[in-house]
Amino acid sequence: MTGMVEKRGFGIWLSHLGMIIGIAIVCFPIYLAFVASTVEQQDIVHPPMPLLPGDRLIENYSEAIFSGINAPVWRMLANSMVMALGIALGKIVISILSAFAIVYFRFPGRKTFFWLIFLTLMLPVEVRIVPTYEVAANFGMLNSYPGLILPLIASATATFLFRQFFMTVPDELAEAARVDGARPMRFFIDILLPMSRTNIAALFVILFIYGWNQYLWPLLVTTDPEMNTIVMGIKQMFPSGDDVANWPVIMATSLLAMLPPVIVVVCMQNLFIKGLVETEK
Repeated sequence: MTGMVEKRGFGIWLSHLGMIIGIAIVCFPIYLAFVASTVEQQDIVHPPMPLLPGDRLIENYSEAIFSGINAPVWRMLANSMVMALGIALGKIVISILSAFAIVYFRFPGRKTFFWLIFLTLMLPVEVRIVPTYEVAANFGMLNSYPGLILPLIASATATFLFRQFFMTVPDELAEAARVDGARPMRFFIDILLPMSRTNIAALFVILFIYGWNQYLWPLLVTTDPEMNTIVMGIKQMFPSGDDVANWPVIMATSLLAMLPPVIVVVCMQNLFIKGLVETEK
């Protein structure tokens, strides 16, 4: 018995050691980026680079937030926030309503419609980018938030996940709601939405990060620097030709760009984990 306890204790220490090493490997580059954002330019370009933070944190971050190559970083962060929230909320609303219609309404061809939605997984925005850009341009959505958001809000994956969840909901709930005189949308709002809370939270985290990291579509649909997203802004900060990169400001901007997704994950981690691993509905 003692040997088993000792082995179990050794295994726990070993697993913790592996976890600590993994965290260190992941976090060390982020720490270096933070150090680089607090020092002067010459401290970076002339090795060795310092491993302790410098004294220019306020200056570098102020320059990053209130200035930029084409637009202030705060403006690009706001654009990315609007885009990410619009994409995440739009995908969830459209997907959950689509799944509700497919599961609870009997109409001709509903399975065909579902599989047509599912087949769009093979047509990401990169494949249909030319016709999508033409449609956005014809509707006057270039350099606008609708142009950034609307072409990306359909989600076959979210529709499939909500459909699978709704199919696990007992039919007796729908029958009881019908007997009580509840209309379909009342059943959806009062029963299905609260039951889908963890699934919505998990999808929101994933879709928010998906929208935040978009680069190709915003690059095509925006030509006004005031509509640039933060991912575009970081790319534009890198110099061309013989220009010298302002590395402290670039590193500060990169860390600022990481904050919103990190905050979303930290604030919703409990619901996110439940939405991914919960099996008892």
